[in-house]
Amino acid sequence: MLLGLHVKNLALIEKAEIEFAEGLNILTGETGAGKSIIIGSVGLALGAKASKDMIRQGEESAYIELIFSVEDEKRAALKELDVFPDEDGILIISKKITQTRSTSRINDETVTTGRLKEVTGLLLDIHGQHEHQSLLNRQKHLDILDAYAKEETEKLKTDVAEGYRAYLALQEKLRGYSQDGESRKREADFLRFEVEEIENAGIRPGEEEELSAKHKRFLHSQKIMESMANAYRAVDIDEIGRALREVESVVAYDERLRDIADGLSDVDNLLSDLNRAIADYMNETEFNEEECKEVEERLDFIRGLMAKYGNSEEEILSQLKEKKKRLLELENYDELAAQAKGAYATQEKRLKAQCERLSKMRKQAAGTLKKRIQSELSDLNFLHVDFQIEVRPLAHFTAAGLDEVEFLISTNPGSIPPRPLGEVASGGELSRIMLAIKTVLADTDEIPTLIFDEIDTGISGRTAQKVSERLSYIAKKHQVLCITHLPQIAAMADIHFEIKKDVEKGKTVTRIHRLSHEEQVEELARLLGGAEITDTVRENAEEMKRLAEERKSPAKN
Repeated sequence: MLLGLHVKNLALIEKAEIEFAEGLNILTGETGAGKSIIIGSVGLALGAKASKDMIRQGEESAYIELIFSVEDEKRAALKELDVFPDEDGILIISKKITQTRSTSRINDETVTTGRLKEVTGLLLDIHGQHEHQSLLNRQKHLDILDAYAKEETEKLKTDVAEGYRAYLALQEKLRGYSQDGESRKREADFLRFEVEEIENAGIRPGEEEELSAKHKRFLHSQKIMESMANAYRAVDIDEIGRALREVESVVAYDERLRDIADGLSDVDNLLSDLNRAIADYMNETEFNEEECKEVEERLDFIRGLMAKYGNSEEEILSQLKEKKKRLLELENYDELAAQAKGAYATQEKRLKAQCERLSKMRKQAAGTLKKRIQSELSDLNFLHVDFQIEVRPLAHFTAAGLDEVEFLISTNPGSIPPRPLGEVASGGELSRIMLAIKTVLADTDEIPTLIFDEIDTGISGRTAQKVSERLSYIAKKHQVLCITHLPQIAAMADIHFEIKKDVEKGKTVTRIHRLSHEEQVEELARLLGGAEITDTVRENAEEMKRLAEERKSPAKN
């Protein structure tokens, strides 16, 4: 969920810190106090386009920071995007706006807007401002329908995705069997030449390294023999032997000399062994010019193969294996092509059958979901509404099947046929449509935090009460943030913030304050009473808050 929002030098906000909580977080305030700036700042942090005009007058930059607490089930999805919360599950998303550019970061790593939206789309959904409404993204309609039908479709969706990957692999394999006979013959002839060349070479792993070391010895043979002869002469065993005999002749007079005698004896034995080793090396080692030439030629040949087939003997032998495999394919081309074609056709038929079963499930679920959403919309002041869910076939397979899903609506049934949501609904209506959908999907929706803006546009009375009850219901399963000017909605708050505009030192500033119970009642009285707040209005506000708590209590027990 969203733990906190930090805003600095954005529009009217000099500095603001908000600590959100679970449940229904309500934000209220006078018109023009800056409520839209708060939601707007969240939108900016999520990737909305930023302008230097948003920077508070007289400041060089603006800064927004969102702090999320990520549950375990979301960490796996974030891991696939190479995003990792800290050990406490905290993820920080920030945006800095300067006079020349804006920069977004996730846990101090600079990210592109596209990557930012991928990540935040898993954590938070804003409803009210068109540029962030998933409801306007037709692909999301398919996701919503599948979320509703999850118990029935989840396994089949997995099978379809796996089948689609197998289908693509076979399709790619089949493309490999498109060569004409002449080009196949040329490729096969060339492969035979390469296979024969590698096999005749008879190379073995480590041979190049051994030959290289041997060639190096050949090249420096004269220097080696001269140095070894000098070393043999320098090891003077006679002098060490004389020293040993001198010490041993007097050990009987002083036992302390025994250690020196033993040490000289060890040195004498070691030098004798070294002298024999040097002599043996010189006697056994022969530097033959003809052998040197043979080593040099073999080394050049192996390095030539490496230049053509790989950087090591292992890579060359691996290439030999692949070339043999490809040659076998070309020699049995017609038979293998027929097998690939058959396998592709079989998989295509299997995938089509899976997709058709999935489509049937989706169409059945769409009928039920449509009725439930339509019922919710009727309670949310869409008195005359025709809501439709179209499941249309695509011309090609996808990992999600063969379906395209779109939500359509008409608020004037009989006069105007249902059309795409973005063409018909206003911002407030879209928010209420999403509220209806979220109410139906409260148990299956996987996005933890929902923000509703403009949800109370054009409603009052009973409709406002219904909206408040649904927000409270959704808030039992999700964290909900909602800006409102209606007391019916504000009364349902689990956490209530007041946004207030003041003038300090000649500058307009926006302040945000979390309200106590008494302050919540006073704010409800303001929303109820307008300019004049009487004792009667306060009593009504107190009663409204009490009734709201009673309405929430059954869901809490």
